[in-house]
Amino acid sequence: MSTINYDLSKIKAFIFDVDGVLSPDSIPLSSDGSPVRMVNIKDGYAIHLAVLKGYGVAIITGADTDNIRLRFSRLGVKDIYLKSKPKMKDLIDYMEKTGYKPEEILYAGDDLPDYPVMKAVGLSVAPADAAVEIRDIAKYISHRKGGDGIARDVIEQVMKTQDKWLDDEAFNSSSVF
Repeated sequence: MSTINYDLSKIKAFIFDVDGVLSPDSIPLSSDGSPVRMVNIKDGYAIHLAVLKGYGVAIITGADTDNIRLRFSRLGVKDIYLKSKPKMKDLIDYMEKTGYKPEEILYAGDDLPDYPVMKAVGLSVAPADAAVEIRDIAKYISHRKGGDGIARDVIEQVMKTQDKWLDDEAFNSSSVF
């Protein structure tokens, strides 16, 4: 049973911010000063499974590192927008490219740059530790903090509602997470 107050049968695409959503909002720096992001393995599994099941999955982030592109492309994500400013421009590009309507899109964000996108999509999601302004407009606030399984939380709820979560493909997918 879902805890999300939205008609999850409408969702066809998942879009995620990275910092503060798919990775914690505290990021260690490498010796050269570049951010080193941690990722959640269960998020990776859920994202990979969503791609295998034919959902649209995209990343829209202000970050700019090859590691982000590499991580999510290995999971099967083809639409990865780095250095996204403003994020609405990339949301519009994604919708034009894929044909998804706003009500078919779930977007998870945690801070002010995500605000316009969250207002534009059907299902806006925030991690438990998102900025107050983001939690105020989110249609669903996950019990998970950023980097602690928010993608798994929402993807699992959508796929369970659509009877796509537990099947042979779920048990036999490769371990690229």
